[in-house]
Amino acid sequence: MASRATRNSGKKAKRTPRYLQLAQELRAAILAGEFAGRSFPTETALCERFDVSRFTVREALRRLESEGLIARRRGSGTTVQPAAAHGGALHQPLSNVGELLQYARDSEVTYVEAGTGPLPAAVAEQMSVPIKGSWSRFRGIRRVSGEALPIATTDAYFHERLEEAVEQMDLSAGTLFSQIEKLAGIKVGMVTQDIQAIIADPAMASDLVIDEGSPVLRILRCYFDGKGDVFEISVSHHPGDRFAYAMHIDVDE
Repeated sequence: MASRATRNSGKKAKRTPRYLQLAQELRAAILAGEFAGRSFPTETALCERFDVSRFTVREALRRLESEGLIARRRGSGTTVQPAAAHGGALHQPLSNVGELLQYARDSEVTYVEAGTGPLPAAVAEQMSVPIKGSWSRFRGIRRVSGEALPIATTDAYFHERLEEAVEQMDLSAGTLFSQIEKLAGIKVGMVTQDIQAIIADPAMASDLVIDEGSPVLRILRCYFDGKGDVFEISVSHHPGDRFAYAMHIDVDE
């Protein structure tokens, strides 16, 4: 039988929208201190520098603003928020499926198989609907490229009805739910998130390289298909000082 990596080696990655690429480039520059002590480029300057449209620039800046990295005020331009405003943590927008995929591309993780069985009680009790059946579990530790300390541990669970597709997943590809969409012919209809601050137990503290009892942000995500059935559950734990959850809310006119 071919390996997971061999079965998936010929697949092409989806093209990242240009505004997300630009947001990623500007985010890295801001966090590297490139704009410290000088004004942030105007929209026109960014259009010329990156050879993109004004729409692309505005969408990229809107995401950086939602992350708390910049502030935009009519008449006074764009300013980089002081380091104290974002605490040195990774500010990651996770407001929609596209941003979940971008988060996966901006970081690195390789999953390992961690057994099959019912959902752990600690996970099942967090669910708003009854969850039955057997689940395949995969565990990974996520890092930002070039950083030694991890930004999260993630446990991903897939329902038994996806067993054939699960066997074909490439565990080194990072994003598992997008693979399942293709392999099982499932379309993600909705993703719910339950976010809670907890304290690290001994095992979690060891994996994240933090002290036992340190604050941790737990994000439990449920992936539903078009019929409203849960097919994947993920539970991520982020060190409190290395990750900040960010989102943007569009106001209807």
